[in-house]
Parts: sequence; C-alpha cells; structure tokens
Amino acid sequence: MRTRHPSNSDKLYIGIDNGVTGTIASIYNNYVKFLKTPVKSEQNYTKKKGNISRIEFNILNAWFESLSYFHASSVFCLIERPMVNPGRFAASISALRSLEATLILIENHKIPFQYIDSKEWQRVMLPKGSKKEQLKIDSKNIGIRLFPNFADKIRKHKDADGLLITEYCRRYY
Repeated sequence: MRTRHPSNSDKLYIGIDNGVTGTIASIYNNYVKFLKTPVKSEQNYTKKKGNISRIEFNILNAWFESLSYFHASSVFCLIERPMVNPGRFAASISALRSLEATLILIENHKIPFQYIDSKEWQRVMLPKGSKKEQLKIDSKNIGIRLFPNFADKIRKHKDADGLLITEYCRRYY
C-alpha cells in the first residue's frame, strides 16, 4: 500500500483513463481540469468496410499545452494500463492506438509518467467490494461527490475515472 505524500501545492498532477472512451484530468492546487478524450471517427484500414475511433491529436495537444499556464514546479502523470486481451482483439488494438497517441503527446511535453493498473486506484478510490458491473456507477457517484463542479460532465460521460486517477495521483505521488 502506498503512503500518502504531504501536500505539494506547486505540483501538477495528471490522470489518464486510457482509450477512446476515456477521460483526462489535471489537478493543480485547487484548480481542476477535466476532459473527455477527444476522438474522431474515420474509415478503417481493413478490407471490410467499417470505422475506427482515433484520438484528436491537435485538440488533446492544445489541452496539454494549456497546462503550462500553471507554471508548476513539477508535473507527474498516471496512465491507466491499457486492456490487452486476445479475446477482445479490436478493443485491445483501439486501446493500444490510443495509448501510442497519448504517449507521443506526453513525451513531447516532457511529462514524467507511470502506468497504473485499474485495480490499484480503484481499491483506494471506490467502495470495497464493488463488483465489475458496479465500478462505473461507483466511479460516477464518487466523482460527483469529490468534484461537484463537474457533475454534469461526469453524468454525461457516465464515469469519473480520469478524475479519480488524478486524485489518486495527488494523494500518493
């Protein structure tokens, strides 16, 4: 179990719920930014007609650039480890494409990062004994309680994973 770090009021924390349906958040002092991962749909690259979702790189890059406004003495980012499951091939490929685009942005902005498994932050931020089908509901409810200014955005997205990962990051890093 991680130990709590003392308050570091000049540190910028970023949490990323990886994927095309994820969210990204940052906390600097008491200022919180929250963004549904911007994506676009385009024709896929296989023979069978279909679409894929991709990160809107320029929009996400502008969001990362806006963080420089804080002039934080240090920055740290936690990225939820992507789901990779051979039985869910298309979802795994989507998660890995999203991760690659996000990593390019983070590296371009020289932001130190670490991966985190969903179970690690959920064990701390969500109620004990939450079943798999209840996790998103618990995330939404706790996110609204901790970040009431974003209640409408959280309800619309149906979870607050990016915010909760960021809060976990703030507490333990």
